Amino acid sequence: MAKKESKGWQKIKMARIKNLSHRQVTFSKRRLGLFKKASEICTLCGVEAIIIVFSPGQKIFSFGHPNVESIVNRYLNHTPCPQTSNNNVKIEDSHVEQSSTTMGEFNSQLTKILDLLEAEKSRGENFKSFKRKSSQWWWEAPIDKLGLYELEILGASMEDIKKTIYIA
Repeated sequence: MAKKESKGWQKIKMARIKNLSHRQVTFSKRRLGLFKKASEICTLCGVEAIIIVFSPGQKIFSFGHPNVESIVNRYLNHTPCPQTSNNNVKIEDSHVEQSSTTMGEFNSQLTKILDLLEAEKSRGENFKSFKRKSSQWWWEAPIDKLGLYELEILGASMEDIKKTIYIA
């Protein structure tokens, strides 16, 4: 898509990724991002959507809300979505209603898990930087030479070890 350069726009040039492994990694990341955005729009706007993609290795991946089969069947049968007077989707089948509720719960759980994952990644990076700062292992470092932040990391690590020991 070319855009006018005179108004601060620039030309966008896209090309196929030549390296097969780079192309596969890009596909995987973009596919997950696409499915996540589709899930978000379904949850936020109450819409039904389906996405079907083929990987560079010709594997098929799909996303559907409430599920792929119901949307594909409705499309193939040329059946319009039942509408209520205020243009909201009318859910008549209890199974579809359960699927919508379950999808919302899954989206909520996914968001919580992704938040926890980011927190753990951050904690791991903090620990790695702490480990790099001292040439010793954290259990060998002199405590009186540690700052408040390093002491907090050390304390949290010791608490984790204590929990692990008591569980086993």
